[in-house]
Amino acid sequence: LRDFLLVYNRMTELCFRHCVCNLNYRLLTGREESCLDSCAARLVRANHRLMGAYVGLMPALLQRRAAEQGTAAGPSGLPASLEPAPGPTES
Repeated sequence: LRDFLLVYNRMTELCFRHCVCNLNYRLLTGREESCLDSCAARLVRANHRLMGAYVGLMPALLQRRAAEQGTAAGPSGLPASLEPAPGPTES
């Protein structure tokens, strides 16, 4: 949710700065409105394309990360830093 709100706020700020030129009126002009519509649509499409690429690449990244962690794991499957120290065990 936080990431979504950050993207939404950034998109709003970019489009507002790009499209709204005159702050003397309460309502947007027709030109400002159409500029905001096209700006928001462009950014939403770009975000959808990025998310689609992310979703497509994520399984491969997770598999690579799991393989890297698997090679760094000790005999019990735990990472080497979490392996129990050898020595006498208490009963």
